[in-house]
Amino acid sequence: MNYITTYCHIALNNCYVNGKLTHSFNSNSIDDFTKEFYKSLILEYPKFHKMDRLAKTAFLGTEVLKKECPEILNYKDDEIAILFSNNNSSALTDVNFQTSYQNGGVPSPSLFVYTLPNILIGEIAIRNKWYGENMFTVAEHFDAEYFVNYCNVLLHKNAAAALCGWLTIDDNKIEAFLFFVTKKDFNELNLPLESKQLIELYTKN
Repeated sequence: MNYITTYCHIALNNCYVNGKLTHSFNSNSIDDFTKEFYKSLILEYPKFHKMDRLAKTAFLGTEVLKKECPEILNYKDDEIAILFSNNNSSALTDVNFQTSYQNGGVPSPSLFVYTLPNILIGEIAIRNKWYGENMFTVAEHFDAEYFVNYCNVLLHKNAAAALCGWLTIDDNKIEAFLFFVTKKDFNELNLPLESKQLIELYTKN
């Protein structure tokens, strides 16, 4: 049996961890929110400020989960798999990149880097030195069964844990649901990795 060890929801100005509100802000935009959130975590990682919104949100969610379940840091660098999905790929960054060179402008290399959504996985892997199997998929909606089946395969093979997330962002909205799956129920939340359980967690804070 595999377990959902810890999970979080991130929306504009709020972050809930294991169902409890842990961070709340009064920001007027997504960019202001991610800056405030980053500062509140007292991190020293300058590369964060160069990331796009998708990568920043995934990064922040991962940092929150690590603090909630520090046992994750004890895994070897190739034992943690990363699995993310969303319904719009990197559409927001794609549009911003296109805008950057329209009307004779100069294309922005910093934006071009993030025109593939799986770059956020690379950012998380580099930050944490997690070099296990990884995958980013695009789906019409959150698919609990997909996450359950894929995680079970990963943890049956070489992975000891998996960081998973559903993450969509547009100009005015963040929807992020991240969770760690492990073979041992470190936080004793008693949340087995099952589709029904995952849907229940996804649909509440």
